[in-house]
Amino acid sequence: MRERERKHPTDSRFDGIIVSRILRGPKERENDLIKMARRIGFEDVSELVPWKEAFSDYSDEQLPGASLAGARHKDGLTQKQLADKLGIAQGYVSDMECGKRSIGKTMAKRLSKVLNINYKVFL
Repeated sequence: MRERERKHPTDSRFDGIIVSRILRGPKERENDLIKMARRIGFEDVSELVPWKEAFSDYSDEQLPGASLAGARHKDGLTQKQLADKLGIAQGYVSDMECGKRSIGKTMAKRLSKVLNINYKVFL
């Protein structure tokens, strides 16, 4: 999974713990330590950035469209394919992604079902 698509550990759905330790040992074994931690269910989130930083080039008005485009690309869908799944015209999807058409709550919920993502990212 690409770095920017990973769930942030402070996500409300995260129900584990965040462990921070300083360990001393041979540098050449660092990757072995990380692999072992992954095998038992830990995730290295040290290089993740807050989503506002990752999308700092976008205004608040542009974020819903950028989120839609990102979710669509993540699923490997074209605008036409997404439009067909929603029963709308491809131009409607394009307008939402470009910010020419707002994404209302009803459409956000429809998008969330098709793209398997929380509808609030589109509002």
